[in-house]
Amino acid sequence: MPPDFGVLPPCPSPRNHPFRAAGWLLTVGAGLASLLLILAILSAIPIVNLLALGTMLEAEGRVVRSGRLRDGIPFAGALPRLGGIVIGTWLWLLLIRLVTQAAADATLIAPAGPSARIWALLRAGTILLVGVHLLGALFSGGRFSAFFRPVRSGRRLVAAIRAGTAWGTATAALTRVVDAIEPGKLFSLGLRGFVGTFLWLLVPTILFSALRDTTKPGQVLVSLLGAILLGAVLAWVPFLQARFAAEQRLAVFRDLGAVRELWRRAPIVMLLALTILYGLSLPLYLFKIVATPRDAVLFLTPIFVLTIYPARLVVGWATHRAQARPARRWLLLRWPVTAILLPLLALYVFLLFFTPAIDAFGRRALFDHHALLIPTPF
Repeated sequence: MPPDFGVLPPCPSPRNHPFRAAGWLLTVGAGLASLLLILAILSAIPIVNLLALGTMLEAEGRVVRSGRLRDGIPFAGALPRLGGIVIGTWLWLLLIRLVTQAAADATLIAPAGPSARIWALLRAGTILLVGVHLLGALFSGGRFSAFFRPVRSGRRLVAAIRAGTAWGTATAALTRVVDAIEPGKLFSLGLRGFVGTFLWLLVPTILFSALRDTTKPGQVLVSLLGAILLGAVLAWVPFLQARFAAEQRLAVFRDLGAVRELWRRAPIVMLLALTILYGLSLPLYLFKIVATPRDAVLFLTPIFVLTIYPARLVVGWATHRAQARPARRWLLLRWPVTAILLPLLALYVFLLFFTPAIDAFGRRALFDHHALLIPTPF
């Protein structure tokens, strides 16, 4: 059976087990940071970034179904183990770094001296022993305690190698993890979510980007029409995408009437979600004033993920709230909220119009739509 990555283990009581509670917080925090870093790395790789989008949509869909923001943490059950692996590995690599630095200092002071030779041997031995120990700790399951029991982990690894079961055990464990993550399903979800959203945005964005010469009235009118259509699409596409994430059917993207009904039931929370989503996405265009070198994309992508990911969860929460309401809100409430939404969308589209002037990629920036498509700076 694949491991349960969906349920976060409860935190031990800080009163009865303070050290266990502190360890839980430390490992879960490190695991969450590592998970966000993994999503950022995936987002920085073309085509593979659809896997990151699928992960976000899966998390958003869970929030839509349950209404709990905490359900939007993907693979929550694996966070303590992942955090333990990250912290344990980092501590042992820190030891290698310290020994390596000492060896480099000894070589700098006396390159041919006995101290430099001794430190060189210590460095090689440390790298070898730590490498074997880390391998043994991972083979033992990657628990945080395993990184501080080198003898026990080493014995397990050696016993498995002698019995000829090491490769089979490692392969079976990796297979269980892959089965639990379901990368094929996440990639398919990201691809379908991208296609369904992009088709809604394509025509309005093309019309919106048509303006080349302000002295030509035809281009001005086409661009104005595109702005109106784009504003309307931006109002409902996030919720179409959220419903798709929950139901995982492409046909959901055609069900505009359902989103309009959701607006009638919960206009305030949906307005709040749209404000957060687009308000957080606008500053991301500032990071694209200069074309980002390929080797520097990884440093910017975490900012995009940390900005867009929580906003998607808010949209999912708002969608759940709207679906859970049994009746429509009064017209006297819906109309003022709609009156607030329209100028906000107009302001967003107006600011979006100027992004090609500051974006290194020019008019292509209008097609990026970081809030709804791939959260990357390219």
